[in-house]
Amino acid sequence: MLLIDTHAHIYDEQFDQDRDAMLERAEAAQISQIWMPNCAQETVAGMMALAERYPERCLPMMGLHPTYVNNTFEVELAAVEDQLNRNAFMAVGEIGLDFYWDMTFVDQQFEAFRTQLRWAAEQQLPVSMHTRSGNDRSHGGRNAFAEAADVIEHLALPGLTGVFHCFVGTLDEARRAIDLGFKLGIGGVATFKNGGLDKVLPHISLDDIVLETDSPYLAPVPYRGKRNEPAYIRIIAQRVADLMQINIEDVARHTTANAQALLPALYANLLPE
Repeated sequence: MLLIDTHAHIYDEQFDQDRDAMLERAEAAQISQIWMPNCAQETVAGMMALAERYPERCLPMMGLHPTYVNNTFEVELAAVEDQLNRNAFMAVGEIGLDFYWDMTFVDQQFEAFRTQLRWAAEQQLPVSMHTRSGNDRSHGGRNAFAEAADVIEHLALPGLTGVFHCFVGTLDEARRAIDLGFKLGIGGVATFKNGGLDKVLPHISLDDIVLETDSPYLAPVPYRGKRNEPAYIRIIAQRVADLMQINIEDVARHTTANAQALLPALYANLLPE
């Protein structure tokens, strides 16, 4: 029963003391691949070291995370473009919009987002999208998912696909993402009592989701509040199975196939049948 963690920051310093042991636990849990989203120039070296050490297991993305967008974002984007032109990556990411932490550079976030979407379409790479909304206490509750979807619809880039990472939206938003040609990245929030995905997952197709941990963040119950890691993807898979009233083997088979279908040709031969 093979599983894929489609979003994990395993280069993060929280794994510095036990990274090898963490990867061994992932292998024991039958996690065949871990997809690594980049954040900014400062995260490239650690991510690429893992990609070089485990080329068939740890697959790198390249992108500028919206919370790293600031007054030097053009320099950061130039570095992303250079990396995309010089090295092979399995996706453009982590990109998107974040209205939760700080709106100082929101216009620059949109510019960076549109630019990276265009690069993904040009290079025929999927995207991994971060869409964290504000709330009543943070920036008027602007809906990052809706505004990101608006951008994608407006650009209408041929063949653009990917994952709405850490999807926590409504059923209508899930259907909108699917209609745009994207998968929903389902993670630890599915196990939270008030996570809301219990109102979404029973009403969509297993063909429209992939699994992720977002390690070291958003650990599933019973590890909520602690460091997350890829081995916990099995907990998420079981929760999806319970909500959709199917068995975990079906969840593993479909979500692995869904993830594999997103991989560009260079990577598509890495997974066993």
